[in-house]
Amino acid sequence: MKKSSIQTEVDTSYLYEVLSKKEKDPIIANIFSQMSEIEKGHARAFMKKEGVDSSQYPKPSVRAKMLHGFGKIFGYNLILGVVLDTEKSLSNSIIQIKRKRNQSSSISDTSHVTILRNILNTNKVGGADVARFEKRHRSVGGNALRAAVLGGNDGLVSNFSLVMGIAGVMSGQKEVLLTGLAGLLAGALSMALGEWISVKSSQELSENQIQLEKEEFETSPEGEEKELVLIYIAKGIPEEQAKKMATELMKNKDQAQQILIKEELGINPEELKGSAMVAALSSFLLFAIGAIIPVIPFFFWGGYKAIIASSILSALGLFMIGAFITMFTGKNILFSGGRQALFGLIAAAITFGIGKLIGVSIV
Repeated sequence: MKKSSIQTEVDTSYLYEVLSKKEKDPIIANIFSQMSEIEKGHARAFMKKEGVDSSQYPKPSVRAKMLHGFGKIFGYNLILGVVLDTEKSLSNSIIQIKRKRNQSSSISDTSHVTILRNILNTNKVGGADVARFEKRHRSVGGNALRAAVLGGNDGLVSNFSLVMGIAGVMSGQKEVLLTGLAGLLAGALSMALGEWISVKSSQELSENQIQLEKEEFETSPEGEEKELVLIYIAKGIPEEQAKKMATELMKNKDQAQQILIKEELGINPEELKGSAMVAALSSFLLFAIGAIIPVIPFFFWGGYKAIIASSILSALGLFMIGAFITMFTGKNILFSGGRQALFGLIAAAITFGIGKLIGVSIV
């Protein structure tokens, strides 16, 4: 077990502890607290295996502390999303290692969801409590932040390449500036329209599926209760307890319908409340923020001075995006940021070179 893997366990334990302290629901807070202890136990076991002094238990990394800080700003569901991704990554790694060694896998040791189910079972909570946990378990706030980063990255890379391509053809400041602004506007509008269509179409499809599920619930509640039992059994809950939980949950019609909709259709009704227009405006703004970066120098200069300044500014922007992505991937900041900047510069260099060739051929 590498030192980095031990640090991953330490960070995961720390983030679970953060979630436990910030969670208002005592049942879910208890789950997070126990998960923190489990991960801390994993870290100590790995330290013992590697001969590391257990008294020198590592402190949370800078990345973990930064995630805590982002949680204060963007909401602690962001941290939950990152932790779940980490758990999945660790589980996949362990499963692959066991397969190579022809060892049988243990779900309780490799699956985050299974561990959480075991905690729920030992606490003997009911169906309503599981439903509350499922809502939080699925509602992770990291997705919006990731979308923001990717939107800014798309705007920066695409407009940087466009600006460099035109700069290769002509050295006029106004021409390049107008092209960059036109590229910003066209790209942002395209992204906004695409996002609006995507969200609206998804909402309409999901609403139709939800309506069909509600009709099935009204016409055959007994069948839907049996489906709930099977859902809980499939999650590792004993059959008798699954039946009791399903019966309890069926007492609350709305809650039972929500669980069935989530489990059978994979739809979270809460997500359908989002506005397609808000999503479109957000997409427009995020793309525009990234796209304006390579254009800024051309407001002040022209020729190679502006080209060099635009390249430096864009490279810094790309590096920051790559570095920020490591909050989710856990990779090295310098490597991720440098890779992002390198790829962006290569793309811009290619379009600049093509622009130069076109400019020469025109002349």
